[in-house]
Amino acid sequence: MHAVRTSTVVAVNRRISTLLVALVPIVAFGALLAVVTVPYVSLGPGPTFDTLGEVDGKQVVDIKGGDVHKTSGHLNMTTVSQRDDLTLGQALTLWMSGTEQLVPHDLVYPPDKSKDEIDKANNTDFKNSEDSAEYAALGYLKYPSAVTVETVTSPGPSAGKLQPGDAIDGVNGKPVANLDQFTGLLKATKPGDQVVLDYRRKNAPAGVATVTLGTNPDRAYGYLGVGVRDAPWAPFSIDFNLANIGGPSAGLMFSLAVVDKLTTGDLNDGKFVAGTGTIDPEGKVGSIGGITHKMLAAREAGATVFLVPADNCDEAKSAHDAALQLVKVDTLTQAVDSLHKLSAGGEPPAC
Repeated sequence: MHAVRTSTVVAVNRRISTLLVALVPIVAFGALLAVVTVPYVSLGPGPTFDTLGEVDGKQVVDIKGGDVHKTSGHLNMTTVSQRDDLTLGQALTLWMSGTEQLVPHDLVYPPDKSKDEIDKANNTDFKNSEDSAEYAALGYLKYPSAVTVETVTSPGPSAGKLQPGDAIDGVNGKPVANLDQFTGLLKATKPGDQVVLDYRRKNAPAGVATVTLGTNPDRAYGYLGVGVRDAPWAPFSIDFNLANIGGPSAGLMFSLAVVDKLTTGDLNDGKFVAGTGTIDPEGKVGSIGGITHKMLAAREAGATVFLVPADNCDEAKSAHDAALQLVKVDTLTQAVDSLHKLSAGGEPPAC
């Protein structure tokens, strides 16, 4: 009996040892999944925002001082989510989800630039897209052009005297209707000169600013310290209240929201419309990245119509979902016309 018990104990011990040996690579692989990071970034559907609605109690597109009309339905901008510093386990889980895409880290974050530099560039692109969206919408609505202040250097000669959004109408009593006339008058000055500027300010009375010109190594004439451009100008302000959304791809949807709020009737006929696309000040719609992820985000949010930049149509069709009607757009005018056509029961250009 004693020999039998000893043999049984030995057999059990052998099984335990075998099991422990077998578990070692499993535990080691689990540790690898949880600890080891991979040089990939996950791209997937990001949040969507209704440009006709509110975020954190603020209108996404806030127009003050203008005749704003009631809107309905949705005009949602779409985004792509990014996840960095993924462990091997996280990367495998996201990849197997079928909705996420893994791309090499260097494609998203080039090694010659820091993450802060890339984020700053994306934020600058987003701010520029807001300006372009405003100009495109006001141009579509036939507001007249003016020499418009985009930036004021601080510290600088014009800091505290001019503001972004001001329209400059005259220099030293001479009217200026465009950038060439404005620049021509400035080129006749020298550093230290004083110039008197007639300007219009949004939601405020017109004013006069006297500025002592500074110096700039890039030019021999006086330095005003502002960035200006010819752009459509309106007496009311337009603010875009979305933070931490980088890149320029919201431009089209911002412009459509401005047009919808400043015109009578519903641009989207109460439908849930989503879309994407860059926009330039003249209203030209440009291509974007991550179109398939944005389509998925739009569908999950409830959209039935998706506005696609013309150059993204082939990629959009490759992931076409019957639940989404894909509308091809080249310009802001075409996008507005297409939405009107949808409202009337017609067929707009399709991808």
